[in-house]
Amino acid sequence: MLLQIRNHPGIIVSTLLMIALLVWGFWPKPLLVESAMAKVAPLTMTIEEEGRTRIIDPYIISAPVNGVTCRQHLKVGDSVEQGQTLLSITPLASQALDPRSRAQAQAQVSVAKSALQVAQEKAQAASVAAQLANTDLKRYQPLLEKGLISQGVFDTASTQAQSLSATKRSANFAVEVARHELESARTTLEYSKESFADQSIERVAVRSPITGQILKVERSCEGPVTTGEALLEVGDPKSLEIEVDVLSADAVKIKPGMKVFFDRWGGTLSLDGRVRVIEPIGFTKISALGVEEQRVLIISDFTSPAEQWQRLGDGYRVEASFVLWHEEDVLQVPASSLFRYNNGWALFVIEDNHAKRRKVTIGQRNGLQAQILQGITAGELIINHPSEAVEDNISIEQRVE
Repeated sequence: MLLQIRNHPGIIVSTLLMIALLVWGFWPKPLLVESAMAKVAPLTMTIEEEGRTRIIDPYIISAPVNGVTCRQHLKVGDSVEQGQTLLSITPLASQALDPRSRAQAQAQVSVAKSALQVAQEKAQAASVAAQLANTDLKRYQPLLEKGLISQGVFDTASTQAQSLSATKRSANFAVEVARHELESARTTLEYSKESFADQSIERVAVRSPITGQILKVERSCEGPVTTGEALLEVGDPKSLEIEVDVLSADAVKIKPGMKVFFDRWGGTLSLDGRVRVIEPIGFTKISALGVEEQRVLIISDFTSPAEQWQRLGDGYRVEASFVLWHEEDVLQVPASSLFRYNNGWALFVIEDNHAKRRKVTIGQRNGLQAQILQGITAGELIINHPSEAVEDNISIEQRVE
C-alpha cells in the first residue's frame, strides 16, 4: 500500500494541499472593525428645537366706534409714524323712512307740538298764580305790622306764595322737556338717509400708536364695522424675540439667562441669544407621529448685533440650541462605542490587534459624544459600533476607509 502511494507522488501532493486548504479555511481570521480614538476636545450639551421669531409688542388696531370705514390704501410692509392717521370711520347713515314710518314721524311731531302748547299754557297759568300770591304776601306785610291780621294768616299766605313759585318753575321745566321732545320728533323726520348724505359728517380718525410697519390688514375695502372689530396690526420689526416650544421634560432643564444659538435661519453665521422667560403654563401639541406632547414656550432675546439679523421678520423659522452644559477640555469618545456591561458601561480598546473589554465611567452625553471620567486615556484606540461578534481578547483588524 505504501509502495503504491510512493509510486504516485501526485496523490501525496493532493492530500497535503487539501489538508493545507482545510487548515487555512478553518483558521480564525481577524474580525474587521471600525476604530476611533479617545480625544480631548470641547463638549457641549444642548437641547435643539425649532422656533420662530415674533415682534415683541404688536398692536392690533380695532374700531373705536360703530361706523363705516373708508377704503384701506395701506399695504403690509408699509412704514407708519406714531400719530399718523391710518384710516377714518364715519357714523352709520340714517335709515330711509318708508311711507308708514314717515307718517308716524309726522304724527309724532304734531303730538309734540300740542304737548308743547299744553305745557306753555300750564306754565302761563302757574306764572299768574305765583304772581298773585306774591302780591297778596306783599299786601299782608304792613297789615301784620299794624296788628290787623294774625301771624297765622300771614304764614299761610307766605306758604302759598312759595308753593306757587315752585309750581311755576316746574311748569317752566315741563315746557323745556316738551320743546326737546318736539326737536327729537323733528330730527327723526328730517334726518333720513337722503338728506343726511348731503351734510358734512364728522369722521373718527384712527391713528398709529407707534412708529413701525403694517403687519396685517384685516380688511381693505370700505364697509360697516362694529366697536372692537380688528382692522390693522402694527409693529416694529426691529424689536424681535424668539419663541420656541420644547417638551415640558426639557423645559425644566432650561433656566432664564441661559445661552442659546440660532442656526438655519438663512444666514451663514449662528446668532447668539439668551433665554428671557420660561412660560409657567404648558399646552398639548400633536407631534408628526400623532403623539400628544406637553410642551412649553421658551422666550429668548437676540444678543448678536442687530445688523446681523435685520433680514429676519415676524414669524421666521429658526433652529434653537439651548446650551445646558459646556466645557473646553473633555476626554470623550463616540457614544456609539459604549455598551452596557455589569450594570455599568464598557467599551473595547484595541491592543496589539486584539479587542480588550474595559469598564469606564461616563459623564455627560449629547447623543454623539460621551464624556469619559475614568477607564481610558486620551489617544487610545477603541472600537466604534461594536457588533455582537466582538468579544474580549478576540483578534481584530481595523477597517481602512
